[in-house]
Amino acid sequence: KGDSQPIGAFVSHKNFTCNEILLEQDDTIYIFSDGYADQFGGEHGKKLKYKPFKNELLSIQPYTMEEQKRHLQLFFDIWKGNFEQIDDICVMGVRINA
Repeated sequence: KGDSQPIGAFVSHKNFTCNEILLEQDDTIYIFSDGYADQFGGEHGKKLKYKPFKNELLSIQPYTMEEQKRHLQLFFDIWKGNFEQIDDICVMGVRINA
């Protein structure tokens, strides 16, 4: 989990935590903005939130990166339904091929 601090303008300087993660063949790393998890949608018009988003990422990990992209786009479109997109969305996945 990353540090909760802005990467743009800020009042006081705070160092980021340096973390090391041991990666193995076929691991996938995802970096994302809050826009996907914060999107309103579903049956009750609520935010998706991070736990369901994390579960989606875990469920698609065995797929190719192109299949993951298509799946995440489709999942988002179905979740959003007729609700307006409220924020920018960035999801980046990197597959480790040693």
